[in-house]
Amino acid sequence: MRRLPEPDTAIRRREDRSIAHESAAKHITGRAQYLDDIPEWPDMLHVATAGAEYAHAIIEGVDLEAARSAPGVVDLIIQRDIPGNPDISPVFSGDLLLAGEKVDYLGQPVVAVAATSLTAAKRACALVKIRYRPLEPRLSVKEALAREDFVLPSHTLAMGDAAAAIAAAEHPLAGELYLRGQEHFYLEGQISIALPSEDGGARVYSSSQHPAEVQKLVAQVLGQPLHLVQAEVRRMGGAFGGKESQAASLACMAAVFAVRNRRPVKYRMPRRDDMVQTGKRHDFWNSYRVGFDSKGLIQGVEMDLVGLCGHSADLSDGVVDRAMFHADNAYYLPSARISGHRCRTNTVSNTAFRGFGGPQGMLAAEAMLDDIAHALGADPLDIRKRNLYRDGRNTTPYGQKVEEQLLPELIEQLERTSDYRNRRREIRDFNAASKYRKKGLSLTPVKFGISFTSKHLNQAGALVHIYADGSIHVSHGGTEMGQGLHTKIAQIVARGFGVDLDRVQVAATATDQVPNASPTAASAGTDLNGMAALNAVNTLKQRLLEYAAETYDTDIDRIAIRDDHCWVDGRAIPFAELVKGAYMARVSLSATGFYRTPKIGYDRAAARGRPFHYFANGAAVSEVSVDLHTGEYRVTRVDILHDVGDSLNPAIDLGQIEGGFVQGMGWLTSEELLWDGRGRIISDSPANYKIPTAGDLPEIFNIDFFQHPLFQGAAGAEEETVYRSKAVGEPPLMLAISVWCALRDACASLADYRFSPPLGVPATPEQVYFCARAALQFAEEAKR
Repeated sequence: MRRLPEPDTAIRRREDRSIAHESAAKHITGRAQYLDDIPEWPDMLHVATAGAEYAHAIIEGVDLEAARSAPGVVDLIIQRDIPGNPDISPVFSGDLLLAGEKVDYLGQPVVAVAATSLTAAKRACALVKIRYRPLEPRLSVKEALAREDFVLPSHTLAMGDAAAAIAAAEHPLAGELYLRGQEHFYLEGQISIALPSEDGGARVYSSSQHPAEVQKLVAQVLGQPLHLVQAEVRRMGGAFGGKESQAASLACMAAVFAVRNRRPVKYRMPRRDDMVQTGKRHDFWNSYRVGFDSKGLIQGVEMDLVGLCGHSADLSDGVVDRAMFHADNAYYLPSARISGHRCRTNTVSNTAFRGFGGPQGMLAAEAMLDDIAHALGADPLDIRKRNLYRDGRNTTPYGQKVEEQLLPELIEQLERTSDYRNRRREIRDFNAASKYRKKGLSLTPVKFGISFTSKHLNQAGALVHIYADGSIHVSHGGTEMGQGLHTKIAQIVARGFGVDLDRVQVAATATDQVPNASPTAASAGTDLNGMAALNAVNTLKQRLLEYAAETYDTDIDRIAIRDDHCWVDGRAIPFAELVKGAYMARVSLSATGFYRTPKIGYDRAAARGRPFHYFANGAAVSEVSVDLHTGEYRVTRVDILHDVGDSLNPAIDLGQIEGGFVQGMGWLTSEELLWDGRGRIISDSPANYKIPTAGDLPEIFNIDFFQHPLFQGAAGAEEETVYRSKAVGEPPLMLAISVWCALRDACASLADYRFSPPLGVPATPEQVYFCARAALQFAEEAKR
């Protein structure tokens, strides 16, 4: 045994935690293996589908003869050929693997073809002949609302008498805003590979955020029990919610063909098929009525949030709920009525997207606060600060207390470090002198709830093995989509044991290792799976400490494992030596871990409860420069201050903040989803759908972490998160709302900031141009 100096502290310094992503070198060198990189098995089949030519129609007949005899075709199926249940809905019903009697959106798969190549399968699909009896499609969310055509019932949150409060308020105001959706545009498209098993089941390799659901639905379409299906996910090339529920259809289709033909099957969607057949971020049509006093203090609010769900429910119930839960954002609403409506349209079924409805609800709040400020001729930041949650004003419209009130201090700090007040004065002076270019500035906060709002999903499992050489193998239920989850789990395990990180290997996520896992979503991946892994670590560590106490004849409280050694009365025993001894002494070196989020629960009937374990907070200041001739603009500077708790990995968290902000900026500025009058998506490729590029990054981009004392619960006890870290996946996306508000601020300068000109989402140059025209028209009418 060699002696090591005892460290001053067991807690590593923050900078020591900024290790590289576990697959960073593999990504850069091309060694990171995605599903399409796996060498193809002999006799592998490839799948394509023939889609509906109408948005709404009865199927009167299907002629497969020409397609069946096409070169390379091995098998074709329609709905009745599916051996089990063709409904692959994640929660409710209506999401069919293949359409049967009718089609509900243009492009909906009706026939699937398996051939010796993707090209052969696509050519055969073109030969499929389908006879339709067209029906009148419903394509507009406003039309669906007028007809009360909903995929699920509406839901309302209420606190106080909002209508009476608005009527009694000194100033009433109303507004509305239509928000378009967003394409996920993951770098790796939807893909799955299925291998038939000897028992009639299948092993499925999927690019999915939810392997357990893939397992369940594959078993369902095969008509087999769950134990005959295994699903595995090593990594995804991006997902953003698009692979939470909708990746399952590819796995199911591949599995059906694999079992029918006893051959390996790959189903990889070409980008255009992916953009036609998979759901997006929900469009929302939001409207509000608000009453406020002469200082801008809100007295009452009524809001209607109307989501365009598509032809089926998919995950829309939760998406609209979360929009409602975030329609207050950071602001106390003493009287509120917030209603969410889930509209059915003959379009592809919309699904989860980073933020899961939160951004759509939050933008409604921020637009409303700007409108109040312009109505009073006040700085929007002052109105925002005046309405923030604080002591005595800290109950949300759904009854949850905002226990941790960081935003007043966080905003004050960002206001100072970004030099907001001086810049606001300089921008006003610039705008007064500049005729054809205007600048805008906005500081907006984020208060985002962390947890699944479906209580049963707030659980996680893990499996940890220590091998006889001291190396550690970790399986957990979370999936890696580039966000660094596996890296953080490895750090948690190493820190929990007190060993070097290179001892730890995180395995591919697999249903035969950790069963019944929740999706990796809702920003809860590290919170849930990290705690489950730590639970297993603590079990194993206790066994090792008990072994050491017995072996070295000392009290257990005189033993510690740290710095890759076991310390016994000042002596340092290498961790590998400790483990080998424990193995020889027949100590179990494998343990499962489990975690379920405490305190949460929401009573839907009463519209009251605690749907979130805690809130993540942040704020951003964005500055823009707009050319009034064309509506073109630049985001010239962004300052972000974000709360990540005690960061597990600052480098990864910084990357998540940068990426989330830019993705949010894309939704709000350039990513325009459009359909024609027949329901055909016309923004269906990179040629006609513009995601942000490096050239769109702010010229100055400052990001910092908010430093504060460890956050406390209602009773004064620290909230139980893994090593006091906070979720960082989704909240930063909503910081980009500051860009949209800054663009509207620039246009409002044309009306001396006394009018909130309408600005579409996304705020493309055309929309900004029209926004500026509206402000000019208001100014001209005000002069008359």
